Amino acid sequence: MYYEIREIKSRSLQINLEDGKVEKPKYSEFEGKSFRVLKNGFWGYFVGDVNDEDGIKKAERLAIIEGDADVDEKPFSGKLFYKEKKPFDEVDVEDKIKILREIDYYLKENVISRKIVYIETVKEVTIRNSSGGEVTFRVPRCGVIMQAFAKGKTLQFYSDRILKVGGLEVIEKAHEKASEVSEIAVKLSNADAPPSGIMNVVMNPSLTGVFIHEAFGHGVEADHVLQNATVLKDMRGKKVAADCVNVYDDPTIPEFGFFPFDDEGYKAERKVIIEGGYLRNFLNTRETAKKLGGVAGNARAENLAVPIVRMSNTFIDSGDYTLEELLSDAEVILFGSRGGETNPATGYFHFNAQFGYIVEKGEMTKMIRDVSLSGHTLEILKDIKLGKEIEFNPGFCGKAGQIVPVADGGPFALVKALVGGS
Repeated sequence: MYYEIREIKSRSLQINLEDGKVEKPKYSEFEGKSFRVLKNGFWGYFVGDVNDEDGIKKAERLAIIEGDADVDEKPFSGKLFYKEKKPFDEVDVEDKIKILREIDYYLKENVISRKIVYIETVKEVTIRNSSGGEVTFRVPRCGVIMQAFAKGKTLQFYSDRILKVGGLEVIEKAHEKASEVSEIAVKLSNADAPPSGIMNVVMNPSLTGVFIHEAFGHGVEADHVLQNATVLKDMRGKKVAADCVNVYDDPTIPEFGFFPFDDEGYKAERKVIIEGGYLRNFLNTRETAKKLGGVAGNARAENLAVPIVRMSNTFIDSGDYTLEELLSDAEVILFGSRGGETNPATGYFHFNAQFGYIVEKGEMTKMIRDVSLSGHTLEILKDIKLGKEIEFNPGFCGKAGQIVPVADGGPFALVKALVGGS
């Protein structure tokens, strides 16, 4: 019988500053304990503040039928407390609000409405299992989300964010991002409607990252593979992209999706997803790794929910092209993402970019708004040119009712896809 015990302590603070007015800061604490038992191929799961022996027995009693589940039982031991440069506790709430007001000074330029959301969290986790493994880790995260509305020819909304593992040092240069948010919102309110048709498109690093996370990354999560819910289910070891394409998931990079051990206590390490255009691996939990012959380490959970297969910091590696070289073949360049739809089972995607520019003779000219990008993931990856520098884009990824912090990244990338309005 295999079992895991997971103990979590976390605290968080959120401060909203809207049009210069501070909402009441929201402080919360969470503490809990979960027990998971695998018996006769079936999981029993119990959450409660009980001693280990009682918790294991209660979870075991919930393993009520026989199943086909099995796990990689490899134990890990270790402790890692991520050390922030500017701890949250050293700055009181009033001084944090002053920092937000300084950011707001740069955000309010020429916009009609604005909002800043400040987030800080500290999470401590201890995981023990029946194989003798025990790990303990502490991860702080910090950031701000900045939003602005501007009125010109149209009313337009633009937002950007800084979110990363660490303390208050994460937002030291947030005022620079705030100025950029304000400037883009104003320009966007006077931008033109986009052209439509199949075009050569340069995606900026943020959009490239969203593409690789949403359109491809979810397709290599092993639970989707086992459910036959991904077009990639039979593609491991096969060519799925151009020779220049290398894709990784790496929780050890100090970005927003960082963790030293996953929520099954498996040590974090970089996973090769695509190498030289070939699909090498899926992302796994201990159970899916046993079924598919892969490596575990991507089990994540929101608080005490059941761990499931999730990405961490997922990115497409850099290539050989300068931005100027990519623009020389482009018709439009698109920046950021306002959401969209992907279907791992078919491989098709549809994203709404935040904004873009018409490209003429290698130069960005008119700004365009309300623009979308559509295509088939594998077709895009087989005909892609990649820039030289990677940037990461942080966010929160939802799956099965659970939300976890992630980051996705990539360089500027030239692709052929369908452009239209959104």
